[in-house]
Amino acid sequence: MPIDRERLKHNAAVRAGALLVLLLAVPCLFYPFICSRLPFALCCAGEWHFPFWRNFFAPIGAEWGVEALGNYLALLILALVIGKIAVPRRFFRPFAVGAALLLLLPFVLVRGKLDTQNYRTLATQAEVRAVMAIIPYDAFETAGRPGETPSFRHLLGCDDTGRDVAARLLAGGRVSLCVGVFATLIAVALGCTVGLYAGYCGGTFDLLTMRLLEIVMCFPSFLLLLIIMAMLGDYHFEQSVPVVILILGLSGWMTIALLVRAQVLKERQLPYIESAMITGVPRRKILFGHLLPNVAPPVLIAAVFGMAGAILAESGLSFLGFGVQAPAPSWGDLLRQAFDHPLRNWHLTLFPGLALFWAVFAFNLLGEGLRQVLAVKES
Repeated sequence: MPIDRERLKHNAAVRAGALLVLLLAVPCLFYPFICSRLPFALCCAGEWHFPFWRNFFAPIGAEWGVEALGNYLALLILALVIGKIAVPRRFFRPFAVGAALLLLLPFVLVRGKLDTQNYRTLATQAEVRAVMAIIPYDAFETAGRPGETPSFRHLLGCDDTGRDVAARLLAGGRVSLCVGVFATLIAVALGCTVGLYAGYCGGTFDLLTMRLLEIVMCFPSFLLLLIIMAMLGDYHFEQSVPVVILILGLSGWMTIALLVRAQVLKERQLPYIESAMITGVPRRKILFGHLLPNVAPPVLIAAVFGMAGAILAESGLSFLGFGVQAPAPSWGDLLRQAFDHPLRNWHLTLFPGLALFWAVFAFNLLGEGLRQVLAVKES
């Protein structure tokens, strides 16, 4: 089904949802430029130093891969926006490819180094000039009192170990968005592949696949996630962000497979598919060249709703201690820290809760708008 771009642009829910997603995603994606204990530039005794950039290109920590990917995407998006404005249209594609390749080089060549210097104290000296971030703390630094409430020094307070909540909220948002996007991509890839083959081929493969899906879907999805994560913990398997992404992706493709299969069963009876089969078009081309584009709109709607579900599931797992593990930031972990004393640690309940509500509401609103625009009208 062709997408009506005019309806898409003028749909209020799509516009509001996209705006809310952008307002959430942009600060989280550019979190290192907003929250950093390392100065962007430092002039000491007439010599200039740039300690921020080594840590930016070569993050230190257990989730360095996720941080490096987020930093790379932040620079790439910034370069593409500049290119879209400054580069002629006919040169934009080679510019984008060149920028993507060139920006990879520092992430490959720069080697990480732990920097323990207290630059905030150093910057107060008269002979030192430093360019600091808006929030001069990062998500891993203990910079305040445990459980400190909001103040001029820490606008959203500190968590139970004294780390700045604002920095951890933005870093946790980056993790949540990463989990939501990549887990959904895995689920969509698996669901579309299985649904296409089951709906088109039919027969024994379709029968066995549908019965297997029905058995798995009898279990509540969140309970199934808890069982899988608990089993991994029993085998001392590290519960990192990539593991959470993989588990959420592998457990969330069934609904998309059923949706795609139902759409394929309808499309398979149409004349253009029968003509393709009669003329000997290869099966793979029929599936991915003809059927997939025509079943894409409902899959896109399901994927947007799935991102909200994945973010909520990751936060729930982290709240129960089965998701992203400390010291990696997570909205669910911040909520868990306030569990024993929710009134005393009200800032650890309020701000992560609002962030989680914002993310889920934004993606659900965007998904509802897409449903209004892309849903097939019943005849």
